[in-house]
Amino acid sequence: MDGRDWKKFLFPYEQAVEELKIKFKTLRDELRNREEYSSIEFVTGRIKKVSSILGKAKRLNVPMDQLETGIEDIAGIRIMCQFVEDIQRIAEIISARHDMKVIYAKDYITNKKESGYRSYHVIVEYPVQTLLGMKPVLAEIQIRTLAMNFWATIEHSLNYKYKGAVLPEEVRLRLSRAAEAAHILDQEMSKIRSDIVEAQKSFEDDSRLVRKILNDIQELYYFNQVKEAVHYQIRFNELWEQDDMAELRVLSDAIEAAIERVQKGE
Repeated sequence: MDGRDWKKFLFPYEQAVEELKIKFKTLRDELRNREEYSSIEFVTGRIKKVSSILGKAKRLNVPMDQLETGIEDIAGIRIMCQFVEDIQRIAEIISARHDMKVIYAKDYITNKKESGYRSYHVIVEYPVQTLLGMKPVLAEIQIRTLAMNFWATIEHSLNYKYKGAVLPEEVRLRLSRAAEAAHILDQEMSKIRSDIVEAQKSFEDDSRLVRKILNDIQELYYFNQVKEAVHYQIRFNELWEQDDMAELRVLSDAIEAAIERVQKGE
């Protein structure tokens, strides 16, 4: 190991991971607000361990003074999607952004690895603002489905157990069959994607309605309309127990009208 200060070396990468996580989580929330469905399920990030950086540099014959350009996944982001179709959507959104530059992409979904590994990798150059000025760092964004991620986690654990050696034949075959099972699961989920998305949108609509009713009841309390607020709260509780969304919408309109009357001083 060379004598570099690894804490200082990794700091820009740590900053990049934290900023990218926030940006993609914000993108997830924006998609939900605009479209009632988000192609992003959740986002994680990590910094490669020093031992892993050195091990990869050795395998790829990357000189120690070229780690910043020779090792592209020191900073790593994983974006999990529900459906395979969502992956390309997110890749296109990343390509269209102006706060990061796509260097290249590797499609391991269309062209899976021999082990069965499937994922979509995007290498980006991301500018980090440091005390010494703007520093561009490379980061790898992996976009995959939940099923792909589950399988990849298992593979990673097995490779760690066998310390990078060739997996026993029986384990390799079982892992390969598991990869195909995960792929079939993704295919089956895609067939019912529209039904699932519609159900999720309906759930989001219902959740927004409930939030609005409760917020409006609180607003009546704020205007000192205690009697009306209590009446509407009791009615809400009844309809919520009955799971009557149609009547809850009627209730929401009534509460909104009551607030308008109060605001007009009627």
